[in-house]
Amino acid sequence: MIRRRLSIAILGVGLSLASLGMVQAYENEVFALKNRWEHITTQVPERERADDFSALAEDARTLAEEYPQAARVLVWEGIILASQARAQGGIGALGLAKEARAVLERAIDIDPQGNNGSAYVTLGALYDRAPGWPLGFGDSETAQEMFSRALEIRPEGIDVNYYYATFLEDEGRQGEAREHARRAVEGQAREDRQASDEALREQARSLLAELE
Repeated sequence: MIRRRLSIAILGVGLSLASLGMVQAYENEVFALKNRWEHITTQVPERERADDFSALAEDARTLAEEYPQAARVLVWEGIILASQARAQGGIGALGLAKEARAVLERAIDIDPQGNNGSAYVTLGALYDRAPGWPLGFGDSETAQEMFSRALEIRPEGIDVNYYYATFLEDEGRQGEAREHARRAVEGQAREDRQASDEALREQARSLLAELE
């Protein structure tokens, strides 16, 4: 009996170590994807980003195929696809936007927090910017729902407040847009997203100046 319990315990430790190794493996890959995304977002001129995001999206898809149940991998795949759609623009980007939406929804099914709200922020922006029915899936009510969920999870986030402010401005809700632009300016940049958060802070400053 003692030997059996010991064997079970050793097996449990082995499985835990194997799981930890898997997480560490994809975290390293996610870190690399994030760094490339930040470089493109903050260092590459907008008109030159489409090809870079296309190559990055292929790598993100490959990683997601390897780790289909890793919510963090899926969230980053969705963020990258949404960025590619925005960089590409036009009707041709709608397929990418739909793909990003599906990936992010799958991530939320696995992790209801959506990687600390990041999935909800990106979904909010997608629903805000995509064309509406019958061509696309854009919908103001759903965008509002996604942004509200993100704010519940991370109320002081620079990205949350900036993208919500731009949505509110488009909706004609100027006072609320001004308040959330101010929150974005005053928000705390994330250690792992320092460059992109600071870039959004500058955009929030510009938006706030327009609204005041």
